[in-house]
Amino acid sequence: MLMAFDVGNTNIVLGVFDGKNLIQSWRLATDKEKSADEYGMIINELFMYNGLKISDVDDVIISTVVPSISYTLQHLAIKYFNIRAIEVGPGIKTGMIIKYDNPKQVGADRIVNAVAAYHKYGGPLIVIDFGTATTFCCISENCEYLGGTIAPGLVISSDALFEKTAKLPRVELLEPGHVICRNTIESMQAGLVYGHMGVVDFIVNKMKEEYKEKYAKSEKPIQVIATGGLATMVSRGAKSIDKVDRLLTLEGLQFIYEKNRNNFSRRSRESSESIELKALRI
Repeated sequence: MLMAFDVGNTNIVLGVFDGKNLIQSWRLATDKEKSADEYGMIINELFMYNGLKISDVDDVIISTVVPSISYTLQHLAIKYFNIRAIEVGPGIKTGMIIKYDNPKQVGADRIVNAVAAYHKYGGPLIVIDFGTATTFCCISENCEYLGGTIAPGLVISSDALFEKTAKLPRVELLEPGHVICRNTIESMQAGLVYGHMGVVDFIVNKMKEEYKEKYAKSEKPIQVIATGGLATMVSRGAKSIDKVDRLLTLEGLQFIYEKNRNNFSRRSRESSESIELKALRI
C-alpha cells in the first residue's frame, strides 16, 4: 500500500492507496509543534480504527507547502514505515511543462493538483484549490502549466476581520441565505462567503479570456475543477465551477508516485537511510 501526505498550512490530508484505489482518507490539523512520534501515534490509531496495518504500507509520498513539517514527516516515514519518503519537488517527474518564470516557486500542491486534473479530465483546465489561500491554476490542452492567481482564502479573510477589528466576532463560514442581513454575524458571513463566490467567478472569467487570447490552440472549452475543504460550499454559488473533486490532490500524489517509483527505488532509499534507521532504534 501507498501512504500519501498532502500538507497544507491549515490541514494535512492523508490517504492510503491499494494500487490505484484510494481505500481510506483522513484530515488532520497542521501542527508545526507536533513531533514525528505524535503524528505516528495518531496515524497508528487511525489505521487500527479502520482495520489497516502500518506494516502493510510499502511506500510513502509527501507533498508539502510547510517546510518544517517536511522533516517531521520524513522522520515519521523512516521510524514507522522503514522508508525515506518520496517528496514532490525538484527532480520529480510530473509529465507537465512548467511555464512559470521560476518553476521552483510553484507550490507542490498546485503542481500535484494540475497533474491530477489533467490526467483525469484532459485540458485545457482551470484548477481552483480552496485552502488557506485560494489558488487558481491554468493548464493548457498540451499539458503546460501556464501560471495562475493566488487570493486570500476564506479562513484567512475571516481571521483578518476578527483580528484587525475591535468589535467584529469570529464567525462560522456558512451561507446566511441573503445579503440584506440584519445582524453582524450574518452580515460577515454574507460578505465572506458570497464575496468569495464573486471573486471566483471574476478570476475564472478573466482567466478564460486571457487563455483564449494568448494560449488557445483550438476552440476546446476550458473545464473548471475545484478542490479543497470549502470547494463544495463555494461551488453552490460560483457559476463558473464545473466540477468539485475533493480528493484531487491525493489522486495526483498517487499518479506522481507511479511515474517516479522506478527512479526512487525502495532498496536504494533503504540503504541510504540505514545509518539513520539504526540511530532511531537506539
